[in-house]
Amino acid sequence: MTVVKQCFSAGVWTLLMGCVFVAHAVTFEVTDGNSTCIKAELDANFSISYNTTNGTSEAVFAMPSSASVGNRSSCGGADVPPELVMSFGAGHMISLMFSSDGRLYRVTNISLQYNLSDPDTFPQSSSTGVVSVTTNSSEISARVNSTYRCLSSSSISLSAGVNVTFSDLRLEAYMTTANLSTDESVCSADQTSTTVAPTHTPRTTAAPPAPPHTPDRGNYSVTNGNGTVCLLALMGLQLNVTHFSKSLNQSVSEVVNLQPNSTRASGSCGVTVATLTLTQDQTDLALTFTLNSTTQKFHLSAVNISAFWSDMTDRFEASNVSLELLQCSVGRSYMCSAEQTLAVVPGFSINTFSLQLQPFNVTESRFSAAEECRLDQENMLIPIIVGAALAGLVLIVLIAYLIGRKRTHAGYQTI
Repeated sequence: MTVVKQCFSAGVWTLLMGCVFVAHAVTFEVTDGNSTCIKAELDANFSISYNTTNGTSEAVFAMPSSASVGNRSSCGGADVPPELVMSFGAGHMISLMFSSDGRLYRVTNISLQYNLSDPDTFPQSSSTGVVSVTTNSSEISARVNSTYRCLSSSSISLSAGVNVTFSDLRLEAYMTTANLSTDESVCSADQTSTTVAPTHTPRTTAAPPAPPHTPDRGNYSVTNGNGTVCLLALMGLQLNVTHFSKSLNQSVSEVVNLQPNSTRASGSCGVTVATLTLTQDQTDLALTFTLNSTTQKFHLSAVNISAFWSDMTDRFEASNVSLELLQCSVGRSYMCSAEQTLAVVPGFSINTFSLQLQPFNVTESRFSAAEECRLDQENMLIPIIVGAALAGLVLIVLIAYLIGRKRTHAGYQTI
């Protein structure tokens, strides 16, 4: 049986399965009226095995720059999921179907339709007509209101002998604006593509990871509907998570710093409830503050975390809505220079460093006068006590010296 590889493409030179291609990212946009709900920039290459009169051939071709949004594309509805359909050539198209749980969105279905009656793409095909293949296996997922980015090549098998390879991929579904979000959910291939794999020697136990350095202090804020800053936070944060490690096949405790330059702040402000959400890669941390109108004090009342790190077997999620931490008088800011640990649930806590925050009554985008935490007060009390003790000791020595000197003078007699 003869296997022949047919290659068709145009664009920037790349190599796929023995064929040299010109890659080109094509932009697609699905709209509903004047609103954009799905936008994608991608390059797609296909390899399809098909029967010919002389045996078996393999068509390897790239999506042309003339590809367009298909009529079946939709922003979705009550029971209809959003879908991006990309049409090209003589009756070929590929579609991405999306779903969301309110926190993440993902591609749940990839379908490819190719036309064996197209002699340019499938020369000498012994069959004609349209063939459709589908897969529900996709690793494309991202946080809501973020762009999924995967510049690396990623191959997906749709069925035996039918594969699609995406590269230079940026896409977002369930959009609220017409432009792709600057906040990105980066695929694992892009995160590791620039890292050279080290040479490992066999060992029976893995060395524990080195503890992270003190986290950098981030400046975070939340604005209300009219653009006024309503919540301020200045702090360094460390997340302590106990999870099951894939590489070690056991439960481990991992400490991760939030990096201010890659952490996005969002949230909301109300009369008695304010929320600060910090997002870094695949980690979402939500801090909820509540104001007690009777005592005129606010406190951290709830913490929610959702995280998926490279060595986790499953997404880590934890929540506690009955906390009473970081208490402070309204109209003031809470300050704690000392490192403190906020216990949220067993298996998850937060370390704070050089913390100052104010979730209510922010004026002119500045912190109000600070109320210091008990740790800072105790740290200030210790030098005061030590100083007082030293002063008392000096006073005792001085009194003893004066008494001794007086007794010495009293022992002399006049001649």
